[in-house]
Amino acid sequence: MLHGNSDQRHFGGASYAAFSQPFVRQARLSMKRAKPARSEKNGVKADEVIGIFPTPVMLCRKAVPGQLVNALIAQFEVAGTGPNVRTTKLTHTPMADPRSHDNFVAVYRAVLPKLKAYGETLMGEQLDWAIKEIWINKMERDGAQKMHNHANSFISGIIYLSSTADSVSTVFHRHVGSTSFVMDNANERCKISSYNSPIYSPPPTEAGDLLLFPSYLMHEVPPNQGAQRYTAAFNALPERIDSWGYLLRFK
Repeated sequence: MLHGNSDQRHFGGASYAAFSQPFVRQARLSMKRAKPARSEKNGVKADEVIGIFPTPVMLCRKAVPGQLVNALIAQFEVAGTGPNVRTTKLTHTPMADPRSHDNFVAVYRAVLPKLKAYGETLMGEQLDWAIKEIWINKMERDGAQKMHNHANSFISGIIYLSSTADSVSTVFHRHVGSTSFVMDNANERCKISSYNSPIYSPPPTEAGDLLLFPSYLMHEVPPNQGAQRYTAAFNALPERIDSWGYLLRFK
């Protein structure tokens, strides 16, 4: 199983470190569909750029209350932890059933409405969702998380338990494992948008914020140049998927 705290994939291609900070800041700006010009000339509507097959990523502010955030950090400090396979400056609790601890049960209750809303966007209908596994992470200064995705899951979530410095914002990658041009046009003259950026990083996050994304998206965390970074992460499955009568149920 490929998940955030063990068997990661690292690709030798483009990574966060390959791009300048101005490029990253530009790449963060636009996730919205380009708006068409409203003017008409000689009765002909203006040209319109249409974004097809967009990838939804949902940022939920203060989805987890502060008391629970503090409880999760305290839980990490007393729990058995292990180092990341690539660095001792990133440690994790074991992946756990969400029913195994009262804090995890509280997390499920807090994020379930967000999961349902995001799942409806992702799957096209409102379904019941279950967190299949959850764990807590602590990243020290100079720690990093290599590029990876999450297998055996539809939705993955990150709960930020501390404010996130700009240097350690989660970075998503567009091109790795997807269909795209073999070569990129990337230089100082480029106007970066959601249509051509190879990476995306969400706006700065605070303790209690929740980030939901499709589990197949490749992502990483660059080297931490700030204070300790605490997060909780989870993978979620729907109750079932139904493809015109071909029904799969998950337990």
